[in-house]
Amino acid sequence: MIAVILAACLSLLITLIGTPLFIRVLVKRGYGQFIRDDGPETHATKRGTPTMGGVVIIGAALISYFLSHLLTGSLPTPSGVLVLWLAAGLGAVGFLDDYIKVSKQRSLGLKPVGKLVGQGFVGISFAVLALQFPNEFGQTPASTAISFVRDTALDLAFAGSIVGLLLFIIWANLIVTAVSNAVNLTDGLDGLAAGAAGIVFTGFVMITTWQSTQNCHLMSEIRDGCYYMRDPRDLTIVGAAMAAACIGFLWWNTSPAKIFMGDTGSLAIGGAIAGLAIMSRTELLLIIMGGLFVLITLSVIIQVASFKLTGRRVFRMAPLQHHFELIGWAEVTIVVRFWIIALLFVVAAVGLFYAEWVSHLG
Repeated sequence: MIAVILAACLSLLITLIGTPLFIRVLVKRGYGQFIRDDGPETHATKRGTPTMGGVVIIGAALISYFLSHLLTGSLPTPSGVLVLWLAAGLGAVGFLDDYIKVSKQRSLGLKPVGKLVGQGFVGISFAVLALQFPNEFGQTPASTAISFVRDTALDLAFAGSIVGLLLFIIWANLIVTAVSNAVNLTDGLDGLAAGAAGIVFTGFVMITTWQSTQNCHLMSEIRDGCYYMRDPRDLTIVGAAMAAACIGFLWWNTSPAKIFMGDTGSLAIGGAIAGLAIMSRTELLLIIMGGLFVLITLSVIIQVASFKLTGRRVFRMAPLQHHFELIGWAEVTIVVRFWIIALLFVVAAVGLFYAEWVSHLG
């Protein structure tokens, strides 16, 4: 628990101090946000605001994670390192995308093929490595079984080792792509994505903390409802570092934002959330845990499908947060209300997780 507190405090401190320093560097180089012409008119004033702030979030999480282990004399685990690799790798792809946009002042960054190749390399390497590194109990960081609040009976390895591996790679990359794109779509208003992500990461801290205290391999006597996982305690450290990094960044990203996270931050945050869900065996629970991200993504899907099929738009503008902007809601009002929605989803998800454990006591 000391390592968790250390990671959170260090991550918060680094982002609170490091973000304004990074803002100065970006302003000096003239790396400002490019605003799309087809976005809400009120966003025109945001043109030129420093972007790529995700660099600070990723850096804070990485530094605080490894420092917390160094200061407590503990070793990093494959599970924690792989989640951070997924976040940092996707963040690097997002950084290239952001850099091209701001340096050339255009809305198109990386070409779609280049972006897919980068994301694919990171996602595939994560999925392959997640099934390696068994501990003394034979547990690997991830499992080929599809999970809800724990592994279910539906195991992708049923088709054999090679096919099962391929199915898991596809499944893991589907989760990673869906979540990273969902966070990216949510990042449209000052503080919205950072605040919502901080709430979700806090939910994972609660879940993985409970899993670590109820880990079957750490109990003197195995009880009903305990969890078979490789490194739940280390996942708590990762979740705490990411939550604190988002909150510290939010201090500077809240309206009026002094800096945006850019694709660097949104892709990294999405990767970390997806990685935590896969490693903590809560893949399907993530649909509820990240309910706000799901709603915003669905709004885009509905808008596109409706326009292509009927020629009409369901919302004034998608993603959903821009619809409320155009009907007259203040930006801060939308952000705070969406945070409340995100919190309610996380509370529901944590409640379901705990209720499933309680059911084993009966």
